[in-house]
Amino acid sequence: MLQVKEIVKYYGNNKAVDHLSFSVKDGEIFGLLGENGAGKTTTFRIIMGLLEATEGEVSLNGKKINYDVTDEIGFVTEERSLLTKMTVKDQIIFYGVLKGMEEEEILKEMRKWLQRFDISAYENRKIKELSKGNQQKIQFISAVIHHPKLLILDEPFSGLDPINVEMLKKAILDLQKEGCSIIFSSHQMEQIEDFCEKLIILVKGKPIVSGYLKDIKKEYKRKNILLRGDDLPLDKIEKLKGVLSITPYRGEYEVKVADDTVAPQVFDLVKNTNLTKYDVEEPTLNEIFIDKVGGYHES
Repeated sequence: MLQVKEIVKYYGNNKAVDHLSFSVKDGEIFGLLGENGAGKTTTFRIIMGLLEATEGEVSLNGKKINYDVTDEIGFVTEERSLLTKMTVKDQIIFYGVLKGMEEEEILKEMRKWLQRFDISAYENRKIKELSKGNQQKIQFISAVIHHPKLLILDEPFSGLDPINVEMLKKAILDLQKEGCSIIFSSHQMEQIEDFCEKLIILVKGKPIVSGYLKDIKKEYKRKNILLRGDDLPLDKIEKLKGVLSITPYRGEYEVKVADDTVAPQVFDLVKNTNLTKYDVEEPTLNEIFIDKVGGYHES
């Protein structure tokens, strides 16, 4: 289990991380979210032992992060960190050796992953000759070749088409089943919702939202009601107390309400119309992120 306890990081007078605490259990996928400059990269570097926190501590399975422990960590960076003049095989051997693996073991694991990602034919190709999507697959393989206990994924689907995104998603979920702790960061909120039960949203290094996603949505209270039908009394719905907005969307209307107590009032107004759809949905993580982060900037 990864434990991050009250870490603070200053760059001069700038506080990049502000008393951040969280834990990631074995086999758990944890979301770390925030705008660019929110402190995510600094946090990752502290976890990997590349930076020392000004205050606080980080441990993996009870051990303070040092060079011995970092051999148990894998990291897929947003910016590719591949040596593009090397072949795929040499690149992965290089990373595996850095993690203390023997070459025979590295090649066995590498070929398993290359086959899984349908790129076995590229073993002896130079990295620079590969597409961006296939380079991203090689970066992922390099990060997991040593079976890490902790895997940090920073925008892991960058450059991948939908088919390859699904391929990588299945690989991540298999690592989760093996007990790997995973920290997932992405600007695509639907990806976070797909993977993460628990998350933190950072603004200027400070956590402003944290907890289980289901609890965050419940506490947020706002709901979305999707309506489809003829002769809907939109003017009357709009006048209801607690109705925040009505937006047409692909032949439907999305009614945002302050909480679920407004939903029965909306239904009373539409139940006798030619109604073909009435769904009350939780807000998306994207809505919560925009509201919370935007609200922080306005305050």
